[in-house]
Amino acid sequence: MSIQFAFLVLALSSTLLASDSGKDYVQISNTQKLEFPSGGTLRLDHSTGEVTIEGWDQPGVELTTTIQSLDSYLAADRDKEKKELERVKVDAKRSGNELVITTTYPHHRAFPYIEPLSVVTNFYLEYRIKVPRTAKLFIQHDDGEVHIDDITGNVQAKARQGLIALRVEAENVPPMIDAKSYIGTVNSDFNGTEKWQRIHFGHTFTEGASSAPQKLDLKIGYGDIVILKAHEPKEPPPAT
Repeated sequence: MSIQFAFLVLALSSTLLASDSGKDYVQISNTQKLEFPSGGTLRLDHSTGEVTIEGWDQPGVELTTTIQSLDSYLAADRDKEKKELERVKVDAKRSGNELVITTTYPHHRAFPYIEPLSVVTNFYLEYRIKVPRTAKLFIQHDDGEVHIDDITGNVQAKARQGLIALRVEAENVPPMIDAKSYIGTVNSDFNGTEKWQRIHFGHTFTEGASSAPQKLDLKIGYGDIVILKAHEPKEPPPAT
C-alpha cells in the first residue's frame, strides 16, 4: 500500500467515523480580492500551516484562507470551537509598494519540550494565494509547508520548520540561488555547488551569477528545500 493511499484511507475513515458519531470538523473559509501595486512585493509575516502561492496573469491578488479544527465536535460544541478559530487572524494591508499579509494566532511551546523549534497550534491553516507572476515575494513562515509556482520575481523565503518547494520557469538563464537548510537537505534541478554542514546535519546549495534575472534566497531551520525546473510539454509534430 502506498503512503498516499494509506493517508487517503485514514482521512476517509476519520470522516466516516466523525459522521457516524454525530461529530464534524469546524471550518472557516474566506476569499479576498486585493489590489496589488505594479512591480510590488507580496510579504507574508508569521504565516503558519500550508501556503501555496501561484503566479497568474491578473493585476491583483486573490487570497483564500481556510482555518479548520484538528478535532471533530458535536453540534452543541461547534459554536465554541468556532469562536476559538476566530482568534486566528489573517490581515492584508497595503504598505507603500508592498501588500503585507500578517497572521496572528494563539500558540505555545510543545510539551514535553523536545527542541527549540517545537510549537503547537490547535488548528490547521491553509493559504491559497494568486499573485502576478512578476511579483517579488518576501516570506517569514513559522511551521509548515510553503509551495511557490510560476513566479518570475525575486523570492526571499524563510521558514522555521517544514518544507519550502518552488517550481521555477528558467529556460535560458538559471536563477541565482542561495539555499540553506540548517537541519535537512536541499534538492535542486539546477546545477550548482552543494555542501554538507556536518556539525548540524545541514545542507547548502548555491547557483548562478549576481546578474541572473531572478534571485532565490531560501532558508529553513528544520526541514527540506526543493527547487524544480518547470517543464512545459512539447507540442507534437504536425501530422503528415
